[in-house]
Amino acid sequence: MILADTTYSFGEFLSQTISTFWQFTGFYNCEWENIVMLAVGCFFVWLAIKKNFEPLLLVPIGFGMLIGNIPFQSGMEIGIYEPGSVLNILYNGVERGWYPPLIFLGIGAMTDFSALLANPKLMIIGACAQFGIFGAYMLALLCGFDPLSAGCVAIIGGADGPTAIFTTSKLNPNLLGAVAVSAYSYMALIPLIQPPLMRLFTNKEERLIKMKPSRVVSQNEKIIFPIVGLMLTCFVVPSGIPLLGMLFFGNLLRESGVTSRLAKTASNAMTDIVTILLGLTVGASTQADKFLTFDTLKIFGLGFLAFIIASSAGVLSVKIFNLFLKKDKKINPLIGNAGVSAVPMAARISNNLGLEYDPSNYLLMHAMGPNVAGVIGSAVAAGVLLSFLG
Repeated sequence: MILADTTYSFGEFLSQTISTFWQFTGFYNCEWENIVMLAVGCFFVWLAIKKNFEPLLLVPIGFGMLIGNIPFQSGMEIGIYEPGSVLNILYNGVERGWYPPLIFLGIGAMTDFSALLANPKLMIIGACAQFGIFGAYMLALLCGFDPLSAGCVAIIGGADGPTAIFTTSKLNPNLLGAVAVSAYSYMALIPLIQPPLMRLFTNKEERLIKMKPSRVVSQNEKIIFPIVGLMLTCFVVPSGIPLLGMLFFGNLLRESGVTSRLAKTASNAMTDIVTILLGLTVGASTQADKFLTFDTLKIFGLGFLAFIIASSAGVLSVKIFNLFLKKDKKINPLIGNAGVSAVPMAARISNNLGLEYDPSNYLLMHAMGPNVAGVIGSAVAAGVLLSFLG
């Protein structure tokens, strides 16, 4: 009788243990939304590896989507939205805006502003491309977003992932996943989005314009620029100090000539580490129950329109600018797309399209002028949004 009871108790215990274990598995907790997001994550990784679409961004984001959408039972302190979990601690860098300024420090340390200093009027192109941000802001308000959320959506038009994350972390952290993934997705798809617009708004004669070689910029100019640039921009928009301050500081490290070790660390090792953490946690933040909403679809749609407005505004601004320039000083409108902040992707597109129509017409150095101006412009635009919304 005792043996029978022991056998029964052991069998019951084993059954309950297996049942409990099953309830903790991803198979038991899986919903169709998880399957959708896992498929999206695999698609991002495929784009990065097979199509070479910004692999440094899409591989971490795509794999982060896989990590964030493995189903689990709540309360296990493993999810990115569960306080105390490792992923949640790492996500603080996104949610509280720590990672973007560090990325900007690296961008400043690896960016040569010579093209902009040699031809300062190219800054106007970078400024005009920011119409994408303010155009998207108005569209977001019309689509029913509140002013703070509209500001988060609008910043996608700057084509700058770190800026979008920083702005959203201050205005509406609940939209971080959707805004960040939208911004980085469209940055990666710029080679598909921009060329049709550039062809649409230019004619053959304009595409063949050859620009004069830029003048040589002195070392003193390069050293003075980050100091003066910081004061000029941050006196106008002090709320942009975290981004602009780090951008110009990184550039001073590069150009000073006495801090090469610091510049190398900022532009290589540190940027790589922060990019890994940023991409992985942004991807993991697309947890299905938080990400798959109608608002997410609207954000992606408005983000796409913001990119179109920004790219178009850059190209059209050059065409208008050319009306007031002498024939030998005209600017090739193909560099107008580079006014967005995607460095150096947008500038490479300008160059590739120029070579397509004239194999001897190299536009890369000219396109870098509005491209780096776009980095500054998007950070200033973010500061403006934070000033009147934050």
